[in-house]
Amino acid sequence: MATVNPPTKPTTKENPIATVGTPTKPAQIRVARRSPAYWRVTIDNPPINVMGPEMVQQFQEVINALEADEHVRVVVFDSAVDDYFLNHSDFLAKLEDLTSLPAGPTGLAPWPDFLVRLTRIPVASIALIRGRATGNGSEITLACDMSFASREKAILSQWEVGVGMVAGGGPMARLPQLIGRNRALEVLLSSEDIRADQAEAYGYVNRALPDAELDAFVETLATRIAGFDRWAIANTKRLVNTSLPADVELGAGWDACLASLGRPAAQGGIKALMAQGFHKPGDVENRLGYYLGQIAR
Repeated sequence: MATVNPPTKPTTKENPIATVGTPTKPAQIRVARRSPAYWRVTIDNPPINVMGPEMVQQFQEVINALEADEHVRVVVFDSAVDDYFLNHSDFLAKLEDLTSLPAGPTGLAPWPDFLVRLTRIPVASIALIRGRATGNGSEITLACDMSFASREKAILSQWEVGVGMVAGGGPMARLPQLIGRNRALEVLLSSEDIRADQAEAYGYVNRALPDAELDAFVETLATRIAGFDRWAIANTKRLVNTSLPADVELGAGWDACLASLGRPAAQGGIKALMAQGFHKPGDVENRLGYYLGQIAR
């Protein structure tokens, strides 16, 4: 791909088009329209950007809006929370609040449904990764069409095997096609933190960029794509998508994830991490791969 030139100063003010959430709770996802053709979706659930049932519902609202709009051509996912792009699931939420959500239009549960639809919409999707993309964050990265990571700050992780779980958002189906079977198994079975340079070398992300250059690069690329013809974007993506895994593969992963949550091994692993300080700001969340290795001993 040709080098992208630095962005010009925006000529229009950012225009919020949606604050996704209930009137009584702050939105965990914000959608802003930089132009009719270019949207930004910002994840904002401090302090550590965990994903619970409410955020899953908000992602459903986002994908519904993207599918319904005939002008949007590119969408960028980013985060407003320092050190976290999108984190693991909220293990303090009630599981039934998630499992009781209705299936999406694909027939899949809402989270894998969102990911499948994101990959298929006739819109270019870009993940701008600054901070941890753990579990769900890795899964949305894999569902996006492109991903660009901060060399200094991005960490990707499919951590689930480390606590006796199976990932629920389809990385077993997507990663082998993206980085090869052996490397996919390394990522999944090691449950290790993958730094941006290694992720780039494996093909897990498109590029790792110096943190000071990341925003300008993504802004310029998104603005460039937004100026192209929507029909050409949509049909190019449709033809590339012939290589996607079947929905049933992602559904099988979701079913295995739910089954794994009830196993004593997963319950024990999560409990052990919680005792160390998991699920709140601190060293366990910052160095999750290290602590997973410690509880396995």
